[in-house]
Amino acid sequence: MHPALWISKTGLDAAQTDVSVVSNNLANASTVGFKKDRAVFEDLLYQNINQPGGRSSADTELPSGLMLGSGSKVVATQKAHTQGNMLTTENALDMSIQGRGYFEILQPDGTIAYTRNGQFTLNDQGQIVTPGAGFLLQPEIAIPEDAQQITISQDGEVSATVRGQAEPQVLGQINISDFINPTGLQPTGQNLFVETAVSGAPIQGIPGLQGLGTIAQGTLETSNVNVTEELVNLIESQRLYEMNSKVISSVDQMLGQVIQQL
Repeated sequence: MHPALWISKTGLDAAQTDVSVVSNNLANASTVGFKKDRAVFEDLLYQNINQPGGRSSADTELPSGLMLGSGSKVVATQKAHTQGNMLTTENALDMSIQGRGYFEILQPDGTIAYTRNGQFTLNDQGQIVTPGAGFLLQPEIAIPEDAQQITISQDGEVSATVRGQAEPQVLGQINISDFINPTGLQPTGQNLFVETAVSGAPIQGIPGLQGLGTIAQGTLETSNVNVTEELVNLIESQRLYEMNSKVISSVDQMLGQVIQQL
């Protein structure tokens, strides 16, 4: 079998994977707190026919070698944990983190997940939870039924004006966590990330201290997907796929000519 067929086949597979990554970015262009991905390509093993520096005669060396590549593949996808734009909602339970950090979310199995999506709501017990699955924000904070106005400060202190009381009542403190290597976090869906061995242990603290970001109430962090950039990437991936398809077509024609002549 002609090696160019297998090489082009790896190019087709890599281009398909890249299109999948780009399409997921575009599908989540309106997802609050979403972080875009990018595909990381790598060339495959080489067949060394002539080694650079090998002896070409008793007194001379080969100035360059003869090495044939075997294609490419996608070896990783990297999350870009850059700040998205701020969207003002004026909803008391909407929060965004301005700077580094992630909200802590308690999952049903008792483990902690992390998110940049601050689109929170209340459950039937008045606790602050995620809007989709209803997972609890950590530390748990319950809002009284007779609360008239909820205030969340930049450093995460939650207070509310309760009917019949002149002074606001402090309800709790929101902590956020940061990681040495946020790219190492594993996305699990539902706008959540979980800790991995390469992300490092979470560094928990009060917003605004120790390099952590601050909390902005009544705002949301939009997706950091640049639609124009992703459309350009999509065109590049499409052309890459077409070029590899063209190579397969050309090799097929070459083999067809050999068969006809022989």
